[in-house]
Amino acid sequence: MGPPNLYPVKLYVYDLSKGLARRLSPIMLGKQLEGIWHTSIVVHKDEFYFGVGGISSCPPGGTLLGPPDSVVDVGSTEVTEELFQEYLSSLRESLFRRESYNVFENNCNTFTNEVVQFLTGRKIPSYITDLPSEILSTPFGQALRTFLDPRIQPPEGSPVGPPNGQS
Repeated sequence: MGPPNLYPVKLYVYDLSKGLARRLSPIMLGKQLEGIWHTSIVVHKDEFYFGVGGISSCPPGGTLLGPPDSVVDVGSTEVTEELFQEYLSSLRESLFRRESYNVFENNCNTFTNEVVQFLTGRKIPSYITDLPSEILSTPFGQALRTFLDPRIQPPEGSPVGPPNGQS
């Protein structure tokens, strides 16, 4: 039996703020951010990403965001396209269902980090995965959360729990 086929794995990184985060974050957050990162993974000739519509795919660079701001080579994988599609199917039914998307806790970067670990055993850069907690550590970030978090925010001082009695 010959050596296994290796498939390249690329991380596509987009700045959703198109440079505004770099200019405005010191004023709004009191700290410097280089961007508001959206990531996707390119493997087996397609780009895969997670958002409010669930897990989606397109040709590389084919999202509404256009070409990525940067491409990071995260290694290669022996995982075949067939096995990868089975893995994605299981993620669609568990961790990354459409209704489980949350801009701060279960987002595109959470998805790509999970997928990169599965494919290569590595993680995506921490400057990307740490961004939500960095933003939420500021007063503006806490205020922003109430607008961006799909869960109903109870009045201050009220007991906090999952929405609609879910656990």
